[in-house]
Amino acid sequence: MRTLKTGLTSLFLLLLTGAIGLAQEDSNSQSYWIHEDVVKPSKVADYESICKELTDNLKKHNIQELNAIVTNTEDDRYLWISPIANMADIDKPIFKTLMEKMGSEAFSNLFNRMDECYDIEQDYIIHLDKALSYMPEGITQTPEGEDYRKFFYFHITPGNRVMVKKNMEAITNLFASKGSKLYYRVYKSGFGNRGEFYMVAVAAKNAADYSAKVDSNNELLGDEWPKLYNELRSNLLKYEVFSGRMRPDMAYSPSK
Repeated sequence: MRTLKTGLTSLFLLLLTGAIGLAQEDSNSQSYWIHEDVVKPSKVADYESICKELTDNLKKHNIQELNAIVTNTEDDRYLWISPIANMADIDKPIFKTLMEKMGSEAFSNLFNRMDECYDIEQDYIIHLDKALSYMPEGITQTPEGEDYRKFFYFHITPGNRVMVKKNMEAITNLFASKGSKLYYRVYKSGFGNRGEFYMVAVAAKNAADYSAKVDSNNELLGDEWPKLYNELRSNLLKYEVFSGRMRPDMAYSPSK
């Protein structure tokens, strides 16, 4: 997690803080900083053990500078997801207090061991679009008892972003009009992403529960659903789907 330790440069902050800040003024949007570690398959067990050691130290010292939920996908990507108000939040020294509490030697040892678990790490911003999301009982990233996830990536181009958004709006309206019980959140790509996409996250108890929800939803929505969905798919540059799960054992939120 080298990038989490160092943050972005002041130049990027000067150029981009204003743009992200404007996005946050929209009550229908919330920005998140994602730190992604692409873990070597042979190092997954080591990585998780070290991350839990990190979380234990964060809790022990009640570190106030970090607040993150964690998910991992079936292809061994681990995503640390932190809400931010603007780009300046990324440059805050979030581990400075932890290093002081643990001692520099123990702190460095922990992160050096973690860095051996992957060769690729990346940071980027995504924005929760509350208007396109469908959670009529209130939006939450962590529905209780539903740690299983499906992540759908709808890749688009600048030339068709307007049409794709209309497709997404039509689908959300259909779900709402039918009172669907298949809830989802929609995120839009932001700074640091290569290309443009919408990501749709669906929560369930497990794979079987997810399949049951989909079957029930398909029956409820009827013939209009495949028509709208196929229209959306026809406007995409690329489509990807990943299974994953939330990791409350690795997440951290400070006590007040």
